[in-house]
Amino acid sequence: MAFKLFYYIKRFGYNALPNAFFERNYERLLEFEKHCDQEELNYRLNYYLKINQNFEIPSHGVAIKDFKRTRGTDYYLDLKDFLRYFPGQARFVYKFGDDTNVNPFPTLIKARPIHGANANSVLFKLNKKRHFTWVDDTVSFSEKKDQLVWRGGAYKALRKEFVQEFWNNPHCNVGQTNKTKERGPWQKDYLSVSNQLQYKFVFCPEGNDVATNLKWAMSSNSLCFMPKPMYETWFMEGVLAPGVHYVELAEDYSDLEDKINYYANHIKEAEKIIENAHKHVARFQNNDFEDLLCIKVLEVYFRLGGQIA
Repeated sequence: MAFKLFYYIKRFGYNALPNAFFERNYERLLEFEKHCDQEELNYRLNYYLKINQNFEIPSHGVAIKDFKRTRGTDYYLDLKDFLRYFPGQARFVYKFGDDTNVNPFPTLIKARPIHGANANSVLFKLNKKRHFTWVDDTVSFSEKKDQLVWRGGAYKALRKEFVQEFWNNPHCNVGQTNKTKERGPWQKDYLSVSNQLQYKFVFCPEGNDVATNLKWAMSSNSLCFMPKPMYETWFMEGVLAPGVHYVELAEDYSDLEDKINYYANHIKEAEKIIENAHKHVARFQNNDFEDLLCIKVLEVYFRLGGQIA
C-alpha cells in the first residue's frame, strides 16, 4: 500500500512540474527523433492512428485545460503526462476502461478490435503500469517444467471453459483466482509471476480485451499459448503471428495437450518462437522512443482534429 501511495505521489508530482520542464523535455525528444529509427516510428504511428484526413471533434469533446480525473487514475495520468505538451484549449475525446466498442468519431482508447472498421479507435498507451510489465527471466526454456501455467480471473466464457476443463489435467497448473459463489475445484490460490516462470508454457487468454499477462510472458523464456487474439493495444497484438511469436490454440483447446507435448520435445523450435517474442518486446523498451511516439500520436490527432496548426 505504501509503495502504491508513493507511486501516485510521484506521478501527480510529475504533472505539477512547471511548463519549462516539459518544454525542455520536448526539445530533447525532438533531438532524439533525428537519430531514431524513422521507419519504425512511422510504422507504429500509422498503426495506432489510422486516420489520414481531417475530422471534427464532437461537441462533448473535452479541452485539455478542463481534463479532470473521473475514473481510472492510471488511465488519467498516462494521458495527462502527454497532454502537457499541447495548448490547453485543444479538445479531444477519450474512453477509459475495457470498452472496445468503436465510436463514430476518432477517440483515444486503450484497446480496439483487430478486425473490422476500427480506425476511429486511436490507440494510446493507457494503463501501462498494469500492462507493460517485463520480467528478467534467468531460467532457460529447457530447464522449466513441462507444463502450462495460468492464474487469473475467469469471468468470460473463454477463461471459464478453459479452467473448468484443464484445472486437474496433469499437463497443466491452472486455476481461477476470483471468488465465486459455487467455488468449484478449479478455484486456486494466487501464484506469483516468479513461480509461473518455472513452467515452459504460459496461457495468455483474453479477458475483457487483451491478455494482461501477454507482455511479461513474451519477455520471459517461457512460450506463450493462446487462441488467436481478437483485440489489440499499444502492444500491437494484431501483428503477432502464430508459430512465430506464440503458439496458437484451437478455440475449443482440443490441441492443447498435443502442442504441449510437441514443444516440450522440440526445444529448438520453441526457443526460436521465444526469440521472436523477445524481438517484438524490444520494440517497446526504449523509453524515449515510447514517449516520442505518444506525443506524435496526440500531435497528429490534434492537427487532423483542427486543434493545432
